[in-house]
Amino acid sequence: MMSTALLIIDVQEAMFAYPDMKLYDEEGVLERISSLLDKARLAGVPVIYIQHTEEEGEFVKGIPTWEISSRIAPQAGEKVIEKTTPDSFHLTGLQEELERLGVTELVICGMQTDYCVNATSRRAHSLGYSSVLVKDAHSTFDDNHLTGEEIVKQHNDALGSGIAALRSEQEVTFR
Repeated sequence: MMSTALLIIDVQEAMFAYPDMKLYDEEGVLERISSLLDKARLAGVPVIYIQHTEEEGEFVKGIPTWEISSRIAPQAGEKVIEKTTPDSFHLTGLQEELERLGVTELVICGMQTDYCVNATSRRAHSLGYSSVLVKDAHSTFDDNHLTGEEIVKQHNDALGSGIAALRSEQEVTFR
């Protein structure tokens, strides 16, 4: 029997605080992440938050922009794991926590598509986890060459080709 966890990556206040940049489908993505969180909690599925931390800038531990978005704030007993690289497994206790919980399947959502969601999805695959990437519950910003929408589509196509199963938020159910 597979045990599942919801992995919410870097949905921190900084992502919504840049005056001249907006995430692709920012409101819709946040609503879908909130819906996934509600479904996981109702089913008693473990929720693990990943929180990016840096020595300077908007991700300094303890400052308001470092905090997980108040719209999906962790509840008592939900694990928050800090990381300092795009890979949520690298130099963190994530793998140990998943092993402790007996988790073999991850449902992945969050930010940013082309950095932490990409790196974490690939590492989870390398470590043997069965993963679902929620294709409409991750996002990023435009870059110099592509829009956020194009980046999300490109990563859904790439990660959905053998790295993770793609599901829409509506298709994701927890048991």
